[in-house]
Amino acid sequence: MIEEYRFGSITINGKTYDFDVEVYWTGEVLKWWRERGHVFDLSDVKRAVKKNPDVIVFGTGFYGICQVTKECKDYIKKRAIELKIEKTQRAVKIFNELFEESKKVVGLFHLTC
Repeated sequence: MIEEYRFGSITINGKTYDFDVEVYWTGEVLKWWRERGHVFDLSDVKRAVKKNPDVIVFGTGFYGICQVTKECKDYIKKRAIELKIEKTQRAVKIFNELFEESKKVVGLFHLTC
């Protein structure tokens, strides 16, 4: 599903995006904007959590600069959703593996830093 990731861009189903994205197991791709830039907080994941996925995969950027708050992690885990947090290149691979396993997976990917 995700064909390529490079610093600043990601290609999904033949379309290249140059902004941070939410990617759903259904094929839906949405722009992912966060209130605090390099911090992933509760308000940044509510839309994804509402879809009731099996797994949420965070891509913390090329260099892994972004951080996921404890409140955000707890909110996800409390809903029995598995959580994976990796640099974006590794997170993309995990997303694709889970997608191939027919998991209901959501990828939240920061494309730079």
